[in-house]
Amino acid sequence: MDGGARTAKRRLFKQTTSLKERLAEEATLLRKQAQGTPPGFERELLVRKARRSEAASHMIEWLTSAPKEPR
Repeated sequence: MDGGARTAKRRLFKQTTSLKERLAEEATLLRKQAQGTPPGFERELLVRKARRSEAASHMIEWLTSAPKEPR
């Protein structure tokens, strides 16, 4: 090493929509894409990705919801 190590700078980007909304939108787009794909491996991958995005969206909703009062 020459001692002059370069550090990569990250570009900051302000998200305009919430992660939950972005995941739900991605799931919708993946499902539409899967509908136009013939049955097979690629279609199954698209459907799996859509399910994962939907599950993540639901988890975020669950984690960020107000805690319920004990009975």
